[in-house]
Amino acid sequence: MKLVGATESFGESHFQSAELGDQRRTARLVKTADALRRHPGGTLPNKLNEPAELKALYRLCNADGVTHESVLAAHRSKTLGSLEGQQRHILVIHDTTTLDYSTLTSLENLGEVGNGNGRGYLCHNSLVVEPKTRAVIGLASQILHRRAKAPKKESKGARRERSTRESRLWLQGTQHLPASKWLVDVCDRGADTFEFLEHAFHSGRRFVVRSAYNRRVFAGHEEATTSEGLHEVARSAKALGNRKISVSSAPGRRARTAKVLISAVAVQVKAPRQKKGDHGNEPLPLWIVRVWEPRRRKGEKPLEWFLLTNCPVEDFLTAKRICIWYECRWIVEEYHKAMKTGCGVETLQFQSEEAQKPAIALLSVVALTLLNLRDASRHPDAKTRRAAEIVDLAYVRVLSMKRYKTLRDDLTIHEFFYALARLGGHQNRKSDSLPGWLVLWRGWEKLHHMVDGAVAMQGKKCG
Repeated sequence: MKLVGATESFGESHFQSAELGDQRRTARLVKTADALRRHPGGTLPNKLNEPAELKALYRLCNADGVTHESVLAAHRSKTLGSLEGQQRHILVIHDTTTLDYSTLTSLENLGEVGNGNGRGYLCHNSLVVEPKTRAVIGLASQILHRRAKAPKKESKGARRERSTRESRLWLQGTQHLPASKWLVDVCDRGADTFEFLEHAFHSGRRFVVRSAYNRRVFAGHEEATTSEGLHEVARSAKALGNRKISVSSAPGRRARTAKVLISAVAVQVKAPRQKKGDHGNEPLPLWIVRVWEPRRRKGEKPLEWFLLTNCPVEDFLTAKRICIWYECRWIVEEYHKAMKTGCGVETLQFQSEEAQKPAIALLSVVALTLLNLRDASRHPDAKTRRAAEIVDLAYVRVLSMKRYKTLRDDLTIHEFFYALARLGGHQNRKSDSLPGWLVLWRGWEKLHHMVDGAVAMQGKKCG
């Protein structure tokens, strides 16, 4: 499916530069990407319902030279190329999710996932996001990591030197990123290791890492001899201002809007006495931004974030910006839902890891598409901007006939999005929450089938 006014299809835009050892393989990758975008949900036979297309994908993923890296590299090059010359802050949001293939017995060498009884990969993604619009630009990195069993009675030194140590993923995820002050690495508490903080501090980029540990710090950036707990220092700072933030739902927590206070203070983070990674001994001059709810909500734990950053925080506006950047971290969690719930990446059933991995890379790029549609629906111009600017006019027309019983070219993004959600089973009532991923993917898949049917009936492409 091509965007209106575009000269390239989705597959061409993301994969035509892929180096797979044979141009015919690249052409097949492009064609398959376009087919998967038309039908992203379900298993591979559901996505590619033509037997010839399905067999072609199996041959492609089993071919020499077709790897996870060779498939992802073309998309990554497009993503990073779009950052060249940027003079505005762009976020790179890093996070890890599990891909569970416990029922796939043909893959014998998978690592442990979950509570240790599951088998699969730790999938570490680095997602590039524009913070103002929250539009997803693409993947800067994806690492499929097999969790290794630590040797019994492994010493701390041996663990620190082990190449499979999971804390290394946070550093590895940044390896393709340029040293630009306009790029901001955003990470949750898993990245709160002195090793990563030191690496990020010297990377040439900005960073925001949520603190997991009450580390020993010196208050201020001046020479000091007495250290204190990081969280106590942060809590002692007066609020600079307040704002409202959206809190996403989670197990045991409902989605809500929270009114929070924000403070900031300069600190020097001390290196730990017992090293758990590769790092030096000098303290890091950073800032800690505290974001907290001053009032406890009945039945809920009040929100409190401690955000470490190397971005100088001298006033409320800068502290607020750090808070906004960290709020964007939820986008990567939504992306993981798009990968698994939307594209069914955990339903892949190849007979070897060599074939499974490039298919994961392909579906991971396809998963970005509906994520961007949902982001566009939340943008302030969604009720005035035409949907045909971001999706094919044929899809707009078919959906307008289904929802409004009339052929319209002028559906707004807001109208298109909620009509799509209605197609997937959402009732669009004022009291309803925003459409979830499963509902959206159901609507998207139904719409694809409707467009295919319209094309078949007319003998030519709609529009």
